[in-house]
Amino acid sequence: MRIVDPKTGKSYVEKRRVRYNEPGQPRELTFSCYRQYAFLSRDRTREWLCEALDEARAESGFQLWAYVIMPEHVHVLVYPGGAPQQMCRFLQAAKEPVARKAIRYLKANTPEWLARITVRERARVRHRFWQPGGGYDRNIISAEALRAVIDYIHANPVRRGLVPRAEEWEWSSARWYAGLRPVKLEMDEAVLTELAGG
Repeated sequence: MRIVDPKTGKSYVEKRRVRYNEPGQPRELTFSCYRQYAFLSRDRTREWLCEALDEARAESGFQLWAYVIMPEHVHVLVYPGGAPQQMCRFLQAAKEPVARKAIRYLKANTPEWLARITVRERARVRHRFWQPGGGYDRNIISAEALRAVIDYIHANPVRRGLVPRAEEWEWSSARWYAGLRPVKLEMDEAVLTELAGG
């Protein structure tokens, strides 16, 4: 779909991605804030996202195996079990509530931001919180790949220089894996069986 930015008049094409909905395969998902804005740099917005992820997994029956919330993007590792075709619903349930709350907050507190996130989609004008196109998505097919993905997810804040050790970033499952409590989100323990080789 072609999107026109009413502020600049520039247009771009929203990506369409191919998903491989294989039952029994964990999925690494990455999605970003619109134009890489650091909308997730505030605790309130990160809390909204944690709540939405928890509700999305409960509604979908998916398991949450790892995550990290960075200032402008998110990595999530989920296990959809036998219902991988529900991935779009899971993503919608995780992303939409955060966008609604954030845009409501911007309207009430910093309306000058609205012009930066306003886009025209044909005859409709809307505000974007998330980057269109859905982000990055891949299936994990081995225990080795699973370990590597979890390590990669947890290392994001360290690579960025936000913390010296992964478990110091409270907006990540690294604390859960390190045995630190309390945590923002509990992981589903079935991941430990998978990491041990099934």
